[in-house]
Amino acid sequence: MAYKTPVSVLVVIYTPDLQVLLLERADHSGYWQSVTGSCDPGESLRQTAVREVAEETGLDAESFKFRDWKMHNVFEIYAEWRHRYGPGVTHNTEHVFGLCLPEPLPVTLAPREHLDFVWLPWQEAAAKVFSWTNVAAIERLPDMAGKD
Repeated sequence: MAYKTPVSVLVVIYTPDLQVLLLERADHSGYWQSVTGSCDPGESLRQTAVREVAEETGLDAESFKFRDWKMHNVFEIYAEWRHRYGPGVTHNTEHVFGLCLPEPLPVTLAPREHLDFVWLPWQEAAAKVFSWTNVAAIERLPDMAGKD
C-alpha cells in the first residue's frame, strides 16, 4: 500500500456573489467540505489542485479564475484517517486555492468520494464544514475574492 503524502490542497470553489460549493464525504456522511486532496509524488501544489477539482467535480479549474491564495495550515490528521499515512505521521500541511466560477454550476461527483453537493452563501458554508481549516478559508473568501 502506498501511503499518502502529508501535503495537501484545499480548493474553495465559489461564485462572484460568494456562493460556495460544498461536497458531502462518502466515507463520513454529514461531513461537508470543499475540494481537498493529497499531493502525488512529483506533483506541484497547483497540479494537485487542478487534478482534485477535476476528480471531485468534473470541472476544469484552468478554464476559470483559479488562484493560489498563498495560505497554508498545519493540522493534526484525524485518527480515523491516520492509517492512510506512513508510520508516525500525525500532521498534514494544507495549501489553499480559490476557484471562481461565473455562477453555481452542476458538478459530477466521484461516487467513491462524495455523496452530494450543495451551493450555499459563504457564511452558511463556513458554518456547515467540519474542518477548522475549511472554516478559516471560507471566512477569508470576501477578502480573497476581491483580489480576483
